[in-house]
Amino acid sequence: MNRLFSGDYPRSRLLSAALLLIFLALALGPFLFDGIRTFSMLGMMCVFIIVVASYDLMLGYTHIVSFAHTMFFGIGAYGIAIASDHYGSGYGALFAGIVGALLASVLLSLLLGLLSLRVKAIFFALVTLAVAFAFLSLVTQLYNVTGGEDGLAVRSPRELGPAFRPFDFQVPGFNIFGFLVAAVSSPGEIGQAFQEALFSVRLSGRHLTYYITFVTMVAIFFFLLRMVNSPFGRVLQAIRENEFRAQALGYRTVLYRTAVVVVSALLATVAGILFALLNRYVNPENTLNFELMIFILLMCVIGGMGTLYGAVIGTVLFLLAQNYLQDLLKQLDALVPADTLIAELINPDRWLLWFGLLFILSVYFFPSGIVGQLRIWSAKRSSGQD
Repeated sequence: MNRLFSGDYPRSRLLSAALLLIFLALALGPFLFDGIRTFSMLGMMCVFIIVVASYDLMLGYTHIVSFAHTMFFGIGAYGIAIASDHYGSGYGALFAGIVGALLASVLLSLLLGLLSLRVKAIFFALVTLAVAFAFLSLVTQLYNVTGGEDGLAVRSPRELGPAFRPFDFQVPGFNIFGFLVAAVSSPGEIGQAFQEALFSVRLSGRHLTYYITFVTMVAIFFFLLRMVNSPFGRVLQAIRENEFRAQALGYRTVLYRTAVVVVSALLATVAGILFALLNRYVNPENTLNFELMIFILLMCVIGGMGTLYGAVIGTVLFLLAQNYLQDLLKQLDALVPADTLIAELINPDRWLLWFGLLFILSVYFFPSGIVGQLRIWSAKRSSGQD
């Protein structure tokens, strides 16, 4: 267990419980939550945990601010989409798309790192911002190759598609969230709530795609955990704290920073590949939009920079709020009288207002991020007991 976590444990009981709950929810999600919408959200959680964790490797552990992270995410997604559009839905096209996307990411990230990391802080961020916008413009204009703003449909192998049915029987599922909601709203009808929570799952290729994504996410997370706790990771943290001192100790910081940019770009590309296979549709808005880059940054900050565990917590909380905050406001809006100030404030159309307010409150009460603050509180309690 120590080798698995590389000695970097959550160091907080509440955080450990939350991570275990998230792991179980993602591992058993297709059999615990009914509906296509929830299934899709679980897949996006796995994808963006990879994206945010790889970005945390740059931002949290090395203090490299890059706005080109979504570019590499888009390269992975478009690599699969373009390959399937030109060569069909076979495994050969899938392999060509994966290899082509990874090679393109290596070359671009290496070039970006070597040419730009010699400049400092905000100047590197501006360079990556310019490159990201240039790439977005290129993808939008190359209509014959990328589909332009319309995007491309992804044609994956039959075994990875929803039409593939490996088994004739259905697997029982239990919508635990639906059961809890029904049980709380109608305490006297537990039996009926239990019956309504039962559903059947017909296994298909999309379940195989989901679990490939889930296993890849877990493997990448532990790979990053091992990396940041290795001698290589210690140098990254030394660069973060004082780059001049790290250089004085003999470390070639430009090479380390370039290596981080390349690794982070490759992992973002892998996430883009998985996104394309799950979403089955790629366009500039869902892969290269600058708003998506801001969301990745917010997930990293909310969860806690320089922790990796923060990528999991931040991603899950962000996507839950993004997908269900408006539904929650609809439920609350139905409980208050119409034409009142409260009704105006909790109007579902104002969900972005509350979304922003939640972010402000999270930063105010968790200045070190949720994971960082939980660890601080846990350390204080432990020292108080001693």
